[in-house]
Amino acid sequence: MRKLLALSLALLMLVSIAACGSGNAEPSPSASTTPAGTDDPGTKEILYSQGATDTEIIIANSAATSGAYASVGVPFLAGLEAYLEMVNAEGGIDGRKITFNHYTDDEFDPAKGKAALAGMVEDEKVFAIVGHFGTPVVGATVDDLKDYGIPAVYFVTGIGQLYAEHAATNADGYNIFPVQPIYVTEGSIMVAYATGQFEAKKIGVIYTNDDAGMDIYRGAQAQAEKLNGVELVAEQVTAGAADVSAAVTAIKNANVDFIIIASIQGTMPTIVKELATQSVNKDCITTYVNCSSAMSEAVVNDIPGKFDVYAMGWVAYDDADALALYQEWAPADYAMNAYAQTGWIAGHFFCEGLRRIAGQDITWENYMNALESSPIKNPFGGSIDYSNGQRLGTQEMNLSKVVSPSDEWPAGWELVFPLSSVDSLLSE
Repeated sequence: MRKLLALSLALLMLVSIAACGSGNAEPSPSASTTPAGTDDPGTKEILYSQGATDTEIIIANSAATSGAYASVGVPFLAGLEAYLEMVNAEGGIDGRKITFNHYTDDEFDPAKGKAALAGMVEDEKVFAIVGHFGTPVVGATVDDLKDYGIPAVYFVTGIGQLYAEHAATNADGYNIFPVQPIYVTEGSIMVAYATGQFEAKKIGVIYTNDDAGMDIYRGAQAQAEKLNGVELVAEQVTAGAADVSAAVTAIKNANVDFIIIASIQGTMPTIVKELATQSVNKDCITTYVNCSSAMSEAVVNDIPGKFDVYAMGWVAYDDADALALYQEWAPADYAMNAYAQTGWIAGHFFCEGLRRIAGQDITWENYMNALESSPIKNPFGGSIDYSNGQRLGTQEMNLSKVVSPSDEWPAGWELVFPLSSVDSLLSE
């Protein structure tokens, strides 16, 4: 099982590119309701929002299936469709088939994604958007989603625009239900690891001037402000910069206890290498997006005897039955494909909301309140609590460390700490 985890751990870096049950979500003009037909006067009349009938629930997305991101979009859709195939083979949910419409390949283009969203909601009149795909498309359409008020479950991105702490209306993001990590939340958990596991009191943050870097820093700031005696020292660098020496020197001179590297992919190795060059012997933590074999290979020869580099992750395979169920239904080529697994997760979260309103009106309001009613377990570890308007994405993350590749850890990342929340990390 540990080797199984190692094979998948580094792949789980998806494109980075309200009161509980209160019914405070605003009804959307586009969410017209119609009664279910019945000839039995003793049968309760069921009301439906668009995209739902006595026999069917229609959902959609426009994930990229061509170009540079086809390697993510194609398996993601395969995993989502596999989950729905399983559900439908068992009779659907409350007797209703779940119909998925991959509306179009938006090619990761925000203009095409915006047009596709309008088509899905206004023309196809789907019940929900599931697996809204990619940073540029989501960034261009998140306000449209809020305006429509349509439930949107799972986003293939971690941008901060999805983050909300107390969403009470759709304008706040009440109808937005992120699952994978949001950078703001990651920043908060990074500080919890730094203080709870590494006993840091003075934390350096080197962050890039892009959305990922600034959102991680924003989350780190917010968490540090909640803790007594914790100080952040921050330095900004340009995303993709070849020279980060000035920022590293400033962090070195500040004599910090621990360092957060708030940057994705290409800039992270540049920062690590400069830290090693300047003999800054402080351990570092970075985002799950960097937990890949390419990133470990880029730095593993620079850090021995100097410091360790850690990255966070958001799935686990502790439940062997859950993994076996996925592999039973997923295409054989995707048995251990992380992107297909996340599509499976997206299907699970969407369907969980429907299961909770079996026998009730199938309306957007009921559905969203049901998602808020209690935490939802991720089949591959951890859970998400949407109650009280929390739209934080994954709230439990594990920790892996850069190591030399081996049979046990072929991707060069060794799991060292299990899925943990901010509260659990700070209470130990």
